[in-house]
Order: sequence, then C-alpha cells, then structure tokens
Amino acid sequence: MARAILVGVDVGGSAAFDATLDELAQLAESAGDMPVARVIARRKAPDPALFVGSGKADEIKALVEGHRAEAVLFDQALSPAQQRNLERHLGVAVADRTMLILEIFAARAQSHEGKLQVELAQLQYLSTRLVRRWSHLERQRGGIGTRGGPGEAQIELDRRMIGERIKTVKERLQKVKRQRNTQRRSRERNQTFRVSLVGYTNAGKSTLFNALVKARSFAANQLFATLDTTTRQFYLEDVGRSVSLSDTVGFIRDLPHKLVEAFEATLQEAAEADLLLHVVDASSPQLAEQMAEVQRVLADIGAGAVPQVLVYNKFDKLEDTQRPRSAVDTLELEGGVRVPRVFVSALDGRGLDELREVISQAVAGTLAERLNVHEIASPSPEQASSDVADGNARRGQQHFQSTP
Repeated sequence: MARAILVGVDVGGSAAFDATLDELAQLAESAGDMPVARVIARRKAPDPALFVGSGKADEIKALVEGHRAEAVLFDQALSPAQQRNLERHLGVAVADRTMLILEIFAARAQSHEGKLQVELAQLQYLSTRLVRRWSHLERQRGGIGTRGGPGEAQIELDRRMIGERIKTVKERLQKVKRQRNTQRRSRERNQTFRVSLVGYTNAGKSTLFNALVKARSFAANQLFATLDTTTRQFYLEDVGRSVSLSDTVGFIRDLPHKLVEAFEATLQEAAEADLLLHVVDASSPQLAEQMAEVQRVLADIGAGAVPQVLVYNKFDKLEDTQRPRSAVDTLELEGGVRVPRVFVSALDGRGLDELREVISQAVAGTLAERLNVHEIASPSPEQASSDVADGNARRGQQHFQSTP
C-alpha cells in the first residue's frame, strides 16, 4: 500500500471544492493507497507550470520527505505538463483525480463490456500524455549517427498504435450496444416495465438492489464497488406482474467526461428506463451537492426527463431528530410539481415494503393519484440542491415534514 499526500486546490472559490478532502481520501483508499497527510491551497488561478506554485510545491516536497510518501494525489485535473513538472520537482509519482478514478475502474471492472469501457477511457486519457511518457527519447540518435529530434518518430508511432486500439475498442463497444438494444426491444415486446437504480457512488444502490431482488451482487462500503450493470426480474404482488430492475454504475463529482462517454452503453439503461430510483445517502453531509451532481449527469446522458422516485437510503444512520414522520412523502418542486420520496434502510429492510408499493403504483399508473401529484418529474439540479439544502438546514431541529 503506497503512502500518499493528498492535495486540494481551491481555485477562485469553486463551489465544488472539498475542503476536507474526505472524498479524495476514499478514492485513494479504494485505489490501494494510504493517505498520510493533506494539503489545502488557495489560488485565483492554477499555476501554469506546477498548478500550486513553487512555494506550495516546496511545502508538499517537505511533506513527501517527512512522511516518506511514494505518491502525491491531486483532487483536481492536471495538465500533462503540470503532472510532468510536479513529478520532477517532488521526486515521486503524481496523479490527479481523473487518473485515480480510472485506476479504480480498471481494478473493479469484471465483465467484458466493463473492461472495454474502462480501456477506452484509459486510452483516451493516455493519448494526451505521450510527451511525458516518451521524454526519455529526446536525445535519441538517428540511424546514421546524427542526433534526432525530441522522439518524434516514437511518439507518432505510439499515437498511431493508441489510435488504432481506440478504434478497435469503439467498434467492439458498438457491437455491445447493438446487443443491449436487441435485449431492450425484446423487453419492450414483452411490455416489461423497466426500473433503473441511479445515484452517487456509495449511496447503497447495490445493497438496495440485492434487498429488492434477493440477488447476491457485490456490495461494499467503498467508492465504485460495482461497475457492471446487472439486471434482474422481481415480482410485485400488488400489480401481479414482474418488472426488470437494473443496478448501474455510481456517479461522482467531476466524473471524467471521457468516462461518461465510454460508459454510454451501460448508462443507456438509465436513459431508456420507465422509472428511475434515485438513491440518496440520507446521512451524507454533502447530500445536496451529491444529488445535484447526479441530476447533472442524468441530463448529460439524456435521462433528465425520466420519471424519478427519490430513495433516501441509510435511514438506520440518522439520529432520531433527523428521521421523518412518514416513510413516504413528496418534495414540492418549482411550479408545484411534486416528486415521490421514500425513506429506507437497505441494510435492515425498513421502508422496503413502502418502496415496493410506490413502484407498484408507478407500474399501475396510480402513483400520481395516490400522492396527489399532477406530474411525476425529475428535479433539475438547482431544484434538488435547493430543496435538500433546506432539509439539511433543518436537521437536528425538527423532523422531516411530510407533504400532505
């Protein structure tokens, strides 16, 4: 397990900045590293050469030497030049948030499709960093004794090899996408009601999936415990029919755009679902930000208009003063639109019967009538964030109020 220094840089007072670096620490642990120190820096703009500036870089170097660290992990994305300069200055490996997430995905992918998707994202990330990979060739000799340029031939060769591999992987993923589309058309012909679990990573989606369908999908208290989409049928007694339930990859702040593109085939399950169960970690202090990030990614993949039910999971972790008076209520959004909300504990089973009832009502088309909801709609990131922020402000003072 490599000892790592965590670095976070607040650039221009970014709202997404995590001053605690807790999430970066979780990412580091998930990747097999052991955080030994944390550094916070504030700048109006990133330093073009070292991202943090020479003074802060010297401070980080002293920490590296003092803690005998083997890596430095940044919570923000670094340019290839910044990463190269930092490694030279600090004398240890340097990784940014994107590289860390890609490493975790590469280690966790199990299915053929998942491995292809991660490989594509890694190749696209690596293709921008060839200057660092081949810097040792800057003084290579030509075949007749003359000095060559800065490794141009090798860089071009490597770029061409990566480009060809990217093309091959994309073609294979297109084949996977066609297979998934065939499976979806089959479910449509059978009039199967499709439900997809979405949410921030480590919100408890896989645990909830296992509880609902009595499956044994891998679930653990760590980021990105599962990457591969799993679909199972489960029977709803209230409506006398089965529905399909899909567990999808979790989202996270600053999820690399290339990774979202690579996982298009998997995320398409959410975009084409009849109902989304947006699983939220009700005990998280960053609940509002996490909900807003999920809504943003859903909009990016074309799932922003799919009807949602908010599932506030980890009910068992809430204090008595934080617990709701009712297991099922609604959130009133802008324009008077309400979204159903269910409080559950996937771990001990509380609230699952109510959740099944809500899903049954959605299947039967009676959910809007049952909850006096004129239209079941997915909230915008701004609406969800504002509403949950208000709820967090009331925590410790009063119970969640049920909407009549």
